[in-house]
Amino acid sequence: METIKPIKIGSKKSYPHEKLTSAEVGKLWATYMGNSMSTRILSYFLQHVEDQEIKTLLEHALNLSEEFQCTIKEIFVKEKIPVPHAFTEEDVNLGAPRLFEDEFYVHYLKYVGKAGMSIYNVAVPLMYREDVRNFYLHCMNSTMELMEQIKTILMNKGFIIKPPIIPIAENVKIASPGYLKGFMGDVRPLHALEIAHLYDNIESNVTSKTLIMAFGQVAKMDKVREVFKKGEEITLRSVDHYMEKLRDDNLPAPSLLSHLVTTSTFSPFSDKLMLFHKVDMFSMKIRAFGNSVAVNGRHDLVALYGKSLADIFMFVEEASKLMMENGWMEVPPEAADREDLASN
Repeated sequence: METIKPIKIGSKKSYPHEKLTSAEVGKLWATYMGNSMSTRILSYFLQHVEDQEIKTLLEHALNLSEEFQCTIKEIFVKEKIPVPHAFTEEDVNLGAPRLFEDEFYVHYLKYVGKAGMSIYNVAVPLMYREDVRNFYLHCMNSTMELMEQIKTILMNKGFIIKPPIIPIAENVKIASPGYLKGFMGDVRPLHALEIAHLYDNIESNVTSKTLIMAFGQVAKMDKVREVFKKGEEITLRSVDHYMEKLRDDNLPAPSLLSHLVTTSTFSPFSDKLMLFHKVDMFSMKIRAFGNSVAVNGRHDLVALYGKSLADIFMFVEEASKLMMENGWMEVPPEAADREDLASN
């Protein structure tokens, strides 16, 4: 594979008088870590893919991840910011047996692509230095293009059920005083935005459940396997509750993907990488739930998302502590500790 060069961003060649803001440093750090992880995972996927269209999709996604990493590394080196250790060749075994079927790769790319777009979408308004601003615009546009390719393959190959279709009302409706009820009595049907976010959360959690099941199947450390088992149970419970809400209104939902994991117990990834992946992606669910609650109008859904959030916080805390115990958790650049400086 050809060497990836950093993209040319902005019209200036250097920024000697304009330091990076905390927002720029933080988002660049998070983007580097996520794409470092992705390059290792996608490199392994490419060792076990037979469908040519899916292989081309994986290669494109890998090239983007390597490009993003290369650009950030160049910025950090110029600014004398320590480049994260992140993940290396030691965190992946390219010779490991196949762990997933080809179809899963497409679902996985959509899963992590949505997470990437979430990071870039938040980053763009916070970036002010021209090179970093242009970099994140490029990340956003490139990932959106990738997502369109992913959706095309999912639909053309029949891998996905599209969000439900609902009847169109003849007239504009105005909410009645009981509009927010959801636990008992005359509960109204789900509205379009509630359906959209239930569907989105099911879709993401179905992929997450499959991935964490596979990770638990191959993890080397007992404590890591135990954490993954808890994460799988949390995710499956959430999926069941979200599906139930759609079924109550006779609406279809995405299917489980567990059958796309092979029976291999030989791990292609380090426990460090797999645990980081799930902490990172579970943290992303918090933002997804926030978006869901923001457009929700029924008390039962608020309670459901609230319970899911509590479960996620519990998982992230336990998994993070395990990472710290093993010396696996890198932290983002921090503000100065003025009290410590004063005491010295």
